[in-house]
Amino acid sequence: MRFPLASTALAALSCSLSAQALNILLNNDDGWASANIRETYRLLKEAGHNVLMVAPVVDNSGQGGRAVFSTSPTLLTPGEFSSVPAGAPALGSDPSDSHMWYYNGTPAACTFVALDHVLPRVWPNVTAPDLLVAGPNVGQNLGSFLYTLSGTMGATYAAVGRGVPAIAVSASSVGGQRSWEWLNQTTESGWPDPATLHARLTVSVNFPTITSLTNDSCVDPPFVLTRLSGGGALSDIAVYNESTQLFRYGDIAGPGLDVCINGDCSLPGETEVVESGCRSAVSVFTVDYDAPVGKNATSVRHKLAPLVQDGAAFVGKRGVDASAGSKRAGQRPYPWRHE
Repeated sequence: MRFPLASTALAALSCSLSAQALNILLNNDDGWASANIRETYRLLKEAGHNVLMVAPVVDNSGQGGRAVFSTSPTLLTPGEFSSVPAGAPALGSDPSDSHMWYYNGTPAACTFVALDHVLPRVWPNVTAPDLLVAGPNVGQNLGSFLYTLSGTMGATYAAVGRGVPAIAVSASSVGGQRSWEWLNQTTESGWPDPATLHARLTVSVNFPTITSLTNDSCVDPPFVLTRLSGGGALSDIAVYNESTQLFRYGDIAGPGLDVCINGDCSLPGETEVVESGCRSAVSVFTVDYDAPVGKNATSVRHKLAPLVQDGAAFVGKRGVDASAGSKRAGQRPYPWRHE
């Protein structure tokens, strides 16, 4: 069985990876043993980059930017997919690869442990990585609300706050989380010589449902330049169940999330782009929340030009018109989210 998501994500990452070998820190919130991060690790190394993976030992979705560190020097329960036994150190590496590390903490905590502890040990001559890549996440992270909720996003802005540029990659989940051992090693990769991502800026990439496991209706979605907020952006609502006397979350349109004060207000919102068909959203942002549109962000958008489209005509990588037609068109991408 083919596993295209990580290969597709490499095309999105191409906008930031220079032709030279980079020192890349790899993180996620789904866990170090997940299929997506293992395949991304393999593909980045295959492309000639130096990669150091430090990711949670278990799934830490929905943690946002919380930096929660282990309160025990050893694991009280096994790692995800039994990848590490209970009683093992809270921080450790794969016995077959000294550049693949786990930590019993949130994604943001893993970023800090990587920068301040693991990187000096593994790369003693490197003061900081050139780039942090988070994901590909199992589940989309669309809009400003999920920006603060997502562990994938939290890993990126934790890095950006330390002066390391970052990219978050998220995708609609099909079949849920999988162990890296599920991967078929025949996954193809190929992407053009990329440009350079400006320091202290971040790119968030969200994919629609990739249908290659069942059909070819959405296998090569075009990349569209978007903004985090905008049309279709959702917030949460507390829904009370009278019978269980418990609350659960529901979705509600967030009028405060559809306001454009700074930046390029002509860009479509990433939520509406992904919902409207077989399209991927690419948003450039900074952690300077009050910043007006600036030359650095504009420069990155110009460098994305060979990869993203302006919305006038959506054509997939194989030349297929993708302007209509995802099976999710017009539907909310929830309630499976909070990844």
